[in-house]
Amino acid sequence: MTSSDLLTEAWQKLDESIFAYQGRPVGTVAASDPELKALNYDQCFIRDFVPSALAFLIRGDTEIVRNFLIETLAMQSHEPQMDFFSPGPGLMPASFKVEHHEGEDKLFVDFGESAIAKVPPVDSCLWWIVLLRAYTKTSEDCDLACKPEFQEGIKLILEMCLVHRFAMFPTMLVPDGAFMIDRRMGVYEHPLEIQVLFYAALKAAKELLLPEFDSENYCEALEQRLNALTYHVREYYWIDLQRLNEIYRFVGDEFGAEVANKFNIYAESIPHWLTEWLPENGGYLAGNLGPGRMDFRFFALGNLLAIITSLASESETQSIMNLIEERWHDLIGYMPMKICYPAIQGEEWRAVTGCDPKNIPWSYHNGGNWPVLLWLLVAAAQKAQRLDLAKSAIEVAQQRLQLDRWPEYYDGKSGRLIGKEARRYQTWTFASFIVADAFLNDPKYLSWFDF
Repeated sequence: MTSSDLLTEAWQKLDESIFAYQGRPVGTVAASDPELKALNYDQCFIRDFVPSALAFLIRGDTEIVRNFLIETLAMQSHEPQMDFFSPGPGLMPASFKVEHHEGEDKLFVDFGESAIAKVPPVDSCLWWIVLLRAYTKTSEDCDLACKPEFQEGIKLILEMCLVHRFAMFPTMLVPDGAFMIDRRMGVYEHPLEIQVLFYAALKAAKELLLPEFDSENYCEALEQRLNALTYHVREYYWIDLQRLNEIYRFVGDEFGAEVANKFNIYAESIPHWLTEWLPENGGYLAGNLGPGRMDFRFFALGNLLAIITSLASESETQSIMNLIEERWHDLIGYMPMKICYPAIQGEEWRAVTGCDPKNIPWSYHNGGNWPVLLWLLVAAAQKAQRLDLAKSAIEVAQQRLQLDRWPEYYDGKSGRLIGKEARRYQTWTFASFIVADAFLNDPKYLSWFDF
């Protein structure tokens, strides 16, 4: 099947996934698999809707994105957290759906109360701000973000994210399961994906906040946080061969303000696979960093988004793309691309995941391949001017997606198997293919995320 035929089918499926609220399109269902129970896949997840929204904006269909932004803002929690079992002010829901009762449309909103492990999402509000900026830049509808309720919504998110904490790092502290990797995977503390999203949301908020709404204090606070966050991620999360040698020769248990090993990382924690896997000209941002702990796994979304948003420096950008090129079989394989590498196995898998049967090695979030990451990979390659990699990735995807009926994820060390529990006709899978094709052919769309 040609790229044109695939795009036609992808658009058809994306349009079929749209649902309405009170006669207006407001979102897309997560998946429409006729062979499996819907569970919560009949809902619209805020993070899932982002590639759908980008596809609609590319087509010039701004109405559904505008409606989505308005309705999800109305869902934002405003009440003080009195009983500790309810969402705090500023939090956005994980998902929502429209239910019909006696001829009326009603919204069912889930902040995580119905989710597995009952974990609320921290990434929803960050994606929401980033999407609001993309919508504003595309539609030239500046009036929406200027509305008092939108200015107040942005401030509530900033208050939640910039609050004083029991920490002395500029990064955000979040639990396992609070973002795309929504099950226990040992990514608690300061996972890379959230730090990059946090950076992008702060950058977007800086552009969207208006001085006439008493936002000077907010802008000053986020500017200070941005400077510290940028330095922190680039300086301490970065891994290449030179950095690996530094960590290998670190002196542990140093005391004082001026020390080389600021997080007390022990050389023995460097995994054996990394010393052979890391290419001479490649590097990446580590998955997580905390006291006495560095997660050396490669997490795709955080690294690709760091390139797209310019959090990664130019040299880091090229090194990340070098790594992807040199380790193509491991990270791309038969479907772009692997959400993290490598998978955790054996006793480590039992301890870290709690024996999670969905996150077995090389499946789902434990080393599975996710087609939704295609648009991020292509956008990053476009940003790095490595179009050969973007074209190769799309060619790989074309060979499988339509044949396999647009699955949610793939299993196996190289992504050869359709995910054991993957939904077919996953909305963000065909939306991602549409967006990837657009980014490949027109770099202007990078302005939506380029800061």
